[in-house]
Amino acid sequence: MKIVVNIIRILVGVLFIFSGLVKANDPLGLAYKMQEFFEAWHWLAFNDYALPMSIIMNVLEVAAGVALLIGWQRKFTNWFLLLLIIFFTFLTSYVLFSGKITNCGCFGDCIPLTPMQTFVKDVALLVMIVLLVFKTNKLKPVLAKSIASVFVIITIAATVGIQLFVLKHLPFVDCLPYKKGNSILEQMKIPEGAVPDSFQITYQYKKNNKTIEFDANHFPDDFDSTYVYINRINKLIRKGNATPKIVDFALKTITDTDTTKEIFAQTQPYILLFAKELPKNKNAFNDKIFETIKAKQIPLFVVTADGAADNLHSNYFTVLKCDVTVIKTAARVNPTYVFMRQDKIIDKISYADEDKILQAINSISKP
Repeated sequence: MKIVVNIIRILVGVLFIFSGLVKANDPLGLAYKMQEFFEAWHWLAFNDYALPMSIIMNVLEVAAGVALLIGWQRKFTNWFLLLLIIFFTFLTSYVLFSGKITNCGCFGDCIPLTPMQTFVKDVALLVMIVLLVFKTNKLKPVLAKSIASVFVIITIAATVGIQLFVLKHLPFVDCLPYKKGNSILEQMKIPEGAVPDSFQITYQYKKNNKTIEFDANHFPDDFDSTYVYINRINKLIRKGNATPKIVDFALKTITDTDTTKEIFAQTQPYILLFAKELPKNKNAFNDKIFETIKAKQIPLFVVTADGAADNLHSNYFTVLKCDVTVIKTAARVNPTYVFMRQDKIIDKISYADEDKILQAINSISKP
């Protein structure tokens, strides 16, 4: 039994660390997922706290996994893991059975799992953690108590540090459809071999003050003019997966003219500066960078969802409007420079990395 318990200890600990680090790579992604839950539960007041809650949640996952592996505060750690997995199992069961949210984001965008897969995973973890709770005495510390405490503190600090870094400099690993090297037009296509949604057409008629429903294959035997048509309903009977990775991508002028095709048709390189909101930080819109771009005669477009952009005018760039969800997905940092050649993403750099941006600008060669 001791061997089995310690194998479970390793499995659970590694999985929690891995799960926390994958999400720590993109804490904003988890924050947006939390906001989906808040909207589904009508808890909109929590939306403003989603990001700090995301950071804390990722820290707790990683720290709990590390604490389990090294044997720090074994009883407390096991009970804390049990509370976490009960909470996670509730979330995954809600996703699976409510149908209001497509996935729980358990492994972020890097490892997408179906609702059933995440639910089964959490149920399996729940069983294993319950065993750990009842067999705590079988778990022996790996490090001395004082050293283990320092190790946990370092883990917490490192996980916080990683998240603060990527929030300013973009995720280390980009798992989104707007990552470097991707073609936006290709990502807008329905995946090859995808299965479309299946619908059943149901008719509603009224007869003798009763509403009757039936499909095309089950018309009533006595169907005649006494049946009064009410409505036709398309019922989803099987959810498909024929959804492009990128939807609703459109670059519009201030006057709402769609210029996406024209911009993608350009033969020369250009830069899209994605800014969900016009930055309040004066260093975010960098004159040195803008002047370098202008000197190289590279078209620059500020792409934003901020309504104040209607009054934004500059000799450096052209303002374009775009859906806020698209911008949130394309650019985790506000603002982000996206270097383009036609519809292909050549590079993506946070505003905070001035040297990298200037180097990328200077390396651009026109066709």
